[in-house]
Amino acid sequence: MSREEIVSRVLSDAQKEAEKIIADAKKRAEEIVQAAQAESQAEIAEAEREMYARAKLITEGKAATARLDGQKIVLAEKRRVIDGVYFRALAALLCLDEHDSVRLSERLLRENAEEGDEIVFSENFSYADEVAVLPIVRERELTVSGERPKLSGGFILRGKTSDKDVSYAAILAADREEHQAEIARAVFGNA
Repeated sequence: MSREEIVSRVLSDAQKEAEKIIADAKKRAEEIVQAAQAESQAEIAEAEREMYARAKLITEGKAATARLDGQKIVLAEKRRVIDGVYFRALAALLCLDEHDSVRLSERLLRENAEEGDEIVFSENFSYADEVAVLPIVRERELTVSGERPKLSGGFILRGKTSDKDVSYAAILAADREEHQAEIARAVFGNA
């Protein structure tokens, strides 16, 4: 074999070896690219799942907040209506005629006054003189104060050990505390 044949053969073998190395490298590069694409597709799919899960949680949270806000609005309106009921009741008590006002006062005195209490009528109570001569006033030895504070109708009872607020606002506040749920059911049903 001649020198040229040997060189030609070495070059040919080197060429084949180089082509094989290049082909293997291209194949390996393709495998790496395919693996990277598959991995990125999996990461994209996972990111989409997380995005949809977060979006669902956000949507559910916003819906729950909206429901709660709606319930708060409805509750505020219900309170406003009940406030109106008690406001009208107070207005009606303040407009009672003499007969009804005196009868209500007598009942309040019988239920609340103790021996020797002092009656302190509100400044806008029109029938203090009529209430002062009721039999219950003599029976329980009640006195009438000359003081006339700003109350929402009615009076307070000053006692030896404690005072009792039987003004119309106090009576209605106690009634509201006790009967608010019943009134709400009567006015709104189960809504």
